[in-house]
Amino acid sequence: MGNADIGLIGLAVMGENLVMNMESKGFTVAVYNRTTSRVDDFTNGRAKGKNIIGTHSLEELVSNLKTPRRVMMMIKAGEAVDKTIDALLPLLSDGDIIIDGGNSNYQDSIRRTKHVEEAGKLYIGTGVSGGEEGALNGPSLMPGGSPGAWEAVKPIFQKICAHVEDGSPCCDWVGENGAGHFVKMVHNGIEYGDMELICECYQIMRNYLKLSDDEMSDIFKKWNKTELDSYLIEITGDILAYKDEDGSALVENILDTAGQKGTGKWTGISALEEGVPLTLIGEAVFARCLSAMKDERVIASKEYPKAEAVFDGNKDEFIEQMRKALFASKIISYAQGYTLMRTAAGTYGWNLNYGGIALMWRGGCIIRSTFLGKIKEAYDKNPELSNLLLDPFFKETIKDCVDSWRQVVAKATLAGIPVPAMSSALSYFDGYTSEKLPANLLQGQRDYFGAHTYERLDKERGQFFHTNWTGHGGSTSSQTYTA
Repeated sequence: MGNADIGLIGLAVMGENLVMNMESKGFTVAVYNRTTSRVDDFTNGRAKGKNIIGTHSLEELVSNLKTPRRVMMMIKAGEAVDKTIDALLPLLSDGDIIIDGGNSNYQDSIRRTKHVEEAGKLYIGTGVSGGEEGALNGPSLMPGGSPGAWEAVKPIFQKICAHVEDGSPCCDWVGENGAGHFVKMVHNGIEYGDMELICECYQIMRNYLKLSDDEMSDIFKKWNKTELDSYLIEITGDILAYKDEDGSALVENILDTAGQKGTGKWTGISALEEGVPLTLIGEAVFARCLSAMKDERVIASKEYPKAEAVFDGNKDEFIEQMRKALFASKIISYAQGYTLMRTAAGTYGWNLNYGGIALMWRGGCIIRSTFLGKIKEAYDKNPELSNLLLDPFFKETIKDCVDSWRQVVAKATLAGIPVPAMSSALSYFDGYTSEKLPANLLQGQRDYFGAHTYERLDKERGQFFHTNWTGHGGSTSSQTYTA
């Protein structure tokens, strides 16, 4: 039997930094990488003289581990994870634990948990957020999988993760099978939304208010001292102030085509499957897709030249309205994300701790912000809260921001500046707070062309009616179903 507390497979940036983090917290770590030269480079370089054991095969890795053995994979999501699991299972004993810390799809984690448990072992699929800096200094960790594995992994995870002011760890058990990776997926979706909202504010400031990058940097730095205090607002202030070699703002020399790794898309797909209106995050994903159509956009911009938008109001007042619009939109993004988690928890039988999830996101991760403390308070007060918009704090905040929000969306639209995330957030708010929506007409249309039936205001819910709208249709109705 070996003396390493945990084994880690995959020495790319995140894996390497996580190993350094674990070792710095007093754990002995055995490491393996498929390209074994990377192991040697690591152990002879950055890891030299530390309690890190380099190994050149999975057999050697496993033989160096204390029991129950804990093996963590930090490898590319997909087929590589399945192959590594299948190679590990014969080498492990009953009760040993396999951990996947990559950005795996939660459906894969549901399947893998079952597969590993059937082989007598335990499985954890954990979200790891915070990028390379977080991996090294303390990430946010979101573990789910086999509940029996948690006690053996908890001392390591809760020591290496980020901690908030009162010392609480940004890591706790999320739930069964794929719950950890689901919560990480929603985290990433919210990250897409937050980034898009910030970018929309930047474009309004640049194209409409005609502010310089240094002026915009100062605004974001000021905003970071308000309720918007967060990692993404902080780094935006830094990015806008950063100068290229010629002294110009570096950000203005970056090509405007956004990349994505898929977690935002998965969040949107999951929302469609669950029937949850995740409109802001969906628009944030589509905004990246539209940005990637650079060549077409250049051609279209010449076909549809825009008149120069001139702002003739009070800039300071409008900047404050933008701050409120950004905050209100951000609340909508989290409200939608939490609705998706609550709905999926019902679908998959997960017992999610919503306040605990907000705490896990308070530190270490990309969406970390002081605002998350208010979400934790909301769910601590009412664990059954159906929507953040119904919490007293968020209700008062939205009421304070809504007029500014409308002004910003209206003026941006009139100026020809796209604000897909901010405007979709406002439309969701207006829809969610409308007692009556035009879906009665929509149901009439569905019944007219497809005999899909409808319910009536003057009858009990659950009774369905069909009308022979044309006089020459039949009385047979289609089966009812809900998407």
